[in-house]
Amino acid sequence: MITIWPLLDYRVNSSNNTSKLSILGPILTFESSEDDTISAFRPFFHTEADAARTRNSSYYLYPLASSEVTPDVTRIEILQVLQKNTFRKAEPKETEKQSMLFPFYISGETEQQGAYTSIFPIYGDIYGRFWRDEYHYVLFPLYGRTVNKGTTNYHLLWPIFSLTSGENETGFDIWPLYGQSSKEGVYNKRFVLWPFFTKETRYINANQIEERSKLSLRKRSTTETGADSAAQRLVIFPLYASYDAPNAQSRTWLWPFFGYSSDTLNEEEERDYLWPFWLTVSGKKRNVTRFLPFYSDEQKEDSSRTWYMWPLYRNDTMQSPHYRQERDRILFFLFNNKVESWAQDGKERHRMSLWPLFLYNKDTDGERTLTFPALLEPVLDRDGIEKIWAPLWRVYSQSWNEQGDSSLSILWNLYWHERDDDYLGWELFPLLRYRSDTQFNEVQILKGLVKYRQSCKLSSLSLFWIPLPFDWQSSSLRCESEN
Repeated sequence: MITIWPLLDYRVNSSNNTSKLSILGPILTFESSEDDTISAFRPFFHTEADAARTRNSSYYLYPLASSEVTPDVTRIEILQVLQKNTFRKAEPKETEKQSMLFPFYISGETEQQGAYTSIFPIYGDIYGRFWRDEYHYVLFPLYGRTVNKGTTNYHLLWPIFSLTSGENETGFDIWPLYGQSSKEGVYNKRFVLWPFFTKETRYINANQIEERSKLSLRKRSTTETGADSAAQRLVIFPLYASYDAPNAQSRTWLWPFFGYSSDTLNEEEERDYLWPFWLTVSGKKRNVTRFLPFYSDEQKEDSSRTWYMWPLYRNDTMQSPHYRQERDRILFFLFNNKVESWAQDGKERHRMSLWPLFLYNKDTDGERTLTFPALLEPVLDRDGIEKIWAPLWRVYSQSWNEQGDSSLSILWNLYWHERDDDYLGWELFPLLRYRSDTQFNEVQILKGLVKYRQSCKLSSLSLFWIPLPFDWQSSSLRCESEN
């Protein structure tokens, strides 16, 4: 162990084959263990690699850039806008590449269409991304074409003029004045002066899930079982809206003030008084009472959410036979307490923070950490924040486990304290340092200006870093019992 605060701190733990070198506190660090190696020059970069060098993750001035290498993919990301992905397939020399500087540059390749490129807004072809099978455009918004599930839409001066075509499907829009489209046996819809008048009919056959049925501006879902039927929606905004299907009906008057809906399949009824702030839902699988900002409570079969004096206090719970999570929050991120537990093995994970004062963590192995202050961690729980930025402001850091091992660091080891099995050590730089285990005790004053060391059989004294020319016998009941 070498400590010259704040220039240099080097530690080796032979019991678990780990080492750590810190230069200028948390600025420059190098760590190694049997599993991985870590290098960091904060806040500029942090890189971590496993021992086999098959996995590597790096952050560069987070969130400016990051990279990741695994056996399956190589990923580079800049400002979460520029992305480049290389996917490795089963064959050794087969790869699939994707690059993106959204929305200006997008490229990639697919097995069916080959390579594609988009240079927005000049010209582009995109396949299999952004919820469509194909995108094509020239001088956007002048001309564009999309293809999805056999339906093709042509756009001129998007979103004003459009044509729809497909198998038994036609339509056109002159938005927002008028539009209509239909597909035989599937749907028929029309709007006039959107959003003031819209009308839509969806034909539902047996075992089909109607995902686009809506009450006013809200999405709802209905599962139909039985003969072919239709779901109809009518909106005269904001005066009146209706939705009628064999298993669900709804009405809204003077949106968002008065509304009623029922879902006989899920045995659920909803009454809206000022949607989405004041409403009630009663049903077999979901019950909601919401009068924001005063109170809100939502109960489902496997989860619940409760607000008191929004946004003052919120409680969220998720539960299954194998897993439970409960989270309490005050003013979004001012105070946050999250507890996760697994019934099968009895393990628990706990995270608690009070912004900007402290952050407490307990992992599933019982390792606990407490750090102060916590400037960003309670607000942004991100791996890049934890590895790049947080060590720069953590003037207090403590960790301990259920076996009694512990470590404490104040001002990046100006004062440190460690306990590991039989080892105990602490130091207040440069005044005093103490170390002991089953074989020796050692005290240093002013970094060894005066040093006293007691081993199992001998004791020694050094002055001005020079050993005195004599030793004397010492005894330790612990040493004698072990030797």
